[in-house]
Amino acid sequence: MAWSGDIVADAAPRRAGGSLAPFGYPVFRAIWSANLFSSIGSVMQAVAAAWLMTELTSRHLLVALVQASSTIPILLLGVFAGAVADNHDRRLVMLWAQSFMLVVSAVLSVLGYAGVITPWSLLLLTLMVGMGTALNGPAWQASVRLQVDRADLPQAIAINAIAFNLARSLGPALGGLVISLWSVNLAFALNAVSYLAMIVVLARWHPVITPQVRQPIGPAIMAGLRFCLGSSPIARVLLRGALFGFGAAGFQALLPVVVRGPLHGDQVGYGLVVGAFGFGSVLSALVVSRIRRRIGSENVVSISTAVFVAAQMLLSSVHGLAPGMLAALIAGSGWVATMTSLNVAMQLRSPEVILARCLSIYQAVSFGGMALGAWVWGGLADRLGLVTSLRLSALWLAATLILRLVAPMPARAEGRIEPVGDRLT
Repeated sequence: MAWSGDIVADAAPRRAGGSLAPFGYPVFRAIWSANLFSSIGSVMQAVAAAWLMTELTSRHLLVALVQASSTIPILLLGVFAGAVADNHDRRLVMLWAQSFMLVVSAVLSVLGYAGVITPWSLLLLTLMVGMGTALNGPAWQASVRLQVDRADLPQAIAINAIAFNLARSLGPALGGLVISLWSVNLAFALNAVSYLAMIVVLARWHPVITPQVRQPIGPAIMAGLRFCLGSSPIARVLLRGALFGFGAAGFQALLPVVVRGPLHGDQVGYGLVVGAFGFGSVLSALVVSRIRRRIGSENVVSISTAVFVAAQMLLSSVHGLAPGMLAALIAGSGWVATMTSLNVAMQLRSPEVILARCLSIYQAVSFGGMALGAWVWGGLADRLGLVTSLRLSALWLAATLILRLVAPMPARAEGRIEPVGDRLT
């Protein structure tokens, strides 16, 4: 894990520490900080794009598709991106992805200042940002193993979730402030600048890695698919991720319309509600690893799914910002507990040589479920109304609780990949 410049290398492998133990690794600390800055910019842009769409059109489906446009590429390109990350230097893959997203965000800002953005051009550009996210995601998640030792890996994953959800706490409030005082275009520009931090950190990081044995993309993808589908523990995790993502998408995709409509909020109000979601996520991420060790992944996933159902039902019934923020806070806690538990289960059961492919398949099915869910629940909101759509998505999630009987989360030692030496196999 050596660095160039004056940042020292990580210490020798250690035993599992406390909740914040991964911050003892200089590499992890630097990448986490840069990722937090970049994530704040991304959330600001997402808030701005969703709000701008409510000004460009009254169609609920198009508003929901803003959310879907950032996740559809993960469904369509995720497995390809995983094969690329396993065949090439993951650090360079991330550098190219971050640079691409910087350029697209800059173009979005320029077009916004020129006053030529339409609903469809907005969707296209957010789709392109999603393409960069799809390319970056598997390489970034797989690189966590290069930043910390195995004992601290579950907590490192949870802390990475904290960075994203801190951004979801700060980004919406900052985004709402920027939109109300200046414009959505400035939010787009600030996001473009935010990618620079990660680009600089990645350019300075030179991890010691075993050279990849490259395969043609097609066979590489098939190898990853065969492993994931042939592994019962991983196949069950993939199923849980897809079905949870489909139902949970109703909350996130329709939230801008709910704030503008039943909650009677403005840009700042929307930022506060999304910020409450992020705050709930942060609180959950701080304790979920400890709780999972005590009661197991299945209980965590089932309980947190039930919590998210309660939040969706509450959101469908309230008519003010304060109860809307409460619903979002509850939903955020359920969201991160579920998604972090699924991610940890994948990481600990995937071989290093195909790790990025396994994680990309997980991302493809879970975010693909979200994209499909955003489209379905947005369409139902246009036809049946917001309240009905939110409650149907909650009922869907409630029905998935039956999976604890027919497709339970892997037991603690089931399918785990054991380390060889100081690093993971």
